[in-house]
Amino acid sequence: MTAKNQVLCMGNAIVDIIARVDDAFMEEHNQVKGSMQLVDAATSAKIYSSMPPAVERSGGSAGNTAAGIASFGGRASYIGKVHGDQLGTVFQHDIRAVGVSFETVPATDGAPTATSMILVTPDAQRTMNTYLGACTELTVDDVSEADVANAEVLYVEGYLWDTPSMKASVLKAFELAHKTGTLVSLSLSDSFCVDRFRAEFVDLVENQVDILFANEAEIISLYQTSTFEEAVEKLRPHVKVAALTRSEKGSVVVTQDSIISVPAMPANVEDTTGAGDLYAAGFLFGYTSGKSMETCAKLAGLAAAEVISHLGARPETKLSTLAQEKGLL
Repeated sequence: MTAKNQVLCMGNAIVDIIARVDDAFMEEHNQVKGSMQLVDAATSAKIYSSMPPAVERSGGSAGNTAAGIASFGGRASYIGKVHGDQLGTVFQHDIRAVGVSFETVPATDGAPTATSMILVTPDAQRTMNTYLGACTELTVDDVSEADVANAEVLYVEGYLWDTPSMKASVLKAFELAHKTGTLVSLSLSDSFCVDRFRAEFVDLVENQVDILFANEAEIISLYQTSTFEEAVEKLRPHVKVAALTRSEKGSVVVTQDSIISVPAMPANVEDTTGAGDLYAAGFLFGYTSGKSMETCAKLAGLAAAEVISHLGARPETKLSTLAQEKGLL
């Protein structure tokens, strides 16, 4: 019998178009540094036409997480919608080539495959302008009970809350997970996303989620507190496990019984795109491999440190090799 997938990742299937820009470019295009904003096709094309030479790579938050799990040697599958166009074919090839199972049927009409114009400033901050395109064609029909039941953990990115069709797909997946005994994991995605859906996210976190991922800004936004510590105390009674990242301060794993702080792995920061996605990959790989909470956080930090050391949101060095070198596997 084939082993269960460790994690089924569900998210927006996006091709990233990444370029280094200066602060003047950001001001010219009215960009809020560090944010992710949804744009229409015309705005996306306008930014693209002004961008300096760029690198095109398959991305999408949960897709990056799936790729990271596979890089550790884990078993990951993915649900996300692309169009049957050139970029859609690129996305399918890239995610399958790294060892992730991806069987979602491409759209044959409607919007093209999604893109995200990622602007990387000299301080290594990344600002995303995302045209969702075919992602919005994801429907409940793309989520099967067999796929959910065949995973130990269902991991969903908060960005899927941005359209009713995608949201309905997530709610179906959560319902199936609870029915089949699959754990539910959610990433809050970014603080602007939390601002848009705060009440719904609080309800999800407190009533449906087993493993929560958030950074410091996101968890503070969720509970509208003035400090990280206050947010942790509000969160703690409501979630089985929360893995909270704090950039150079490392991360904190919160359970009802303990709070574990783990320092950040040293890294030469080039581009923070994908840091949270790869943190989730390392943590979920460790969790589904039976590792301690501290080791899960160390694997997560290792993966995040690798991805921020270069342009692009997927690992360039095998994470299983790095983990073995650090004595974590």
